[in-house]
Amino acid sequence: MQIPLQITFRNMKSSEALESYIRERAAKLDSICENMVSCRVVVEAPHKHQRKGGLFHASIDIGLPHETIVVNREPDLHKSYHDAHVVVRDIFDTAQRKLRDFVSRQKGEVKAHEEMPQGKITELYPYEDYGRIATGLGDDIYFHRNSLINADFADLTLGTEVRFVEEQGNDGPQATSVRVVGKPQPGKEQ
Repeated sequence: MQIPLQITFRNMKSSEALESYIRERAAKLDSICENMVSCRVVVEAPHKHQRKGGLFHASIDIGLPHETIVVNREPDLHKSYHDAHVVVRDIFDTAQRKLRDFVSRQKGEVKAHEEMPQGKITELYPYEDYGRIATGLGDDIYFHRNSLINADFADLTLGTEVRFVEEQGNDGPQATSVRVVGKPQPGKEQ
């Protein structure tokens, strides 16, 4: 961390045990992300007039290059926060997950989603509201006008490239969630 850890206790005396726990958890965060700039933790007890049955609040702000991670735990949302250690544990658990996500994004380790199949429109039947798609594997897939997501059926032409989700229909495979990905080039229509 470039800036030393900042711990603030509001409406309560500082606790050596809690402060030690916060330092330990902050050190773990620092080991996850080597370019962490700062970490500020605030633990707040209920106001004096709300002491009986009051719930703790805590927040953590993690400064990173070009980004800040903020985690808050509000007492009215989580009724189990009668103990300051519980609220601090929860904010650090959440901060740790968010920091790992940040590091993964920085390294380009974002989960790759399965790519949707792609094909070209080979047949259009505007009066019957359907068409057919040929895939790169040679499959012939039916699609209905209502399956189109980002185009109007009337604007489709033969050779238009599409991506789709394939499902088994009553009469064989059919395409759902059909998205146009490219317009056909002149002379390349099928």
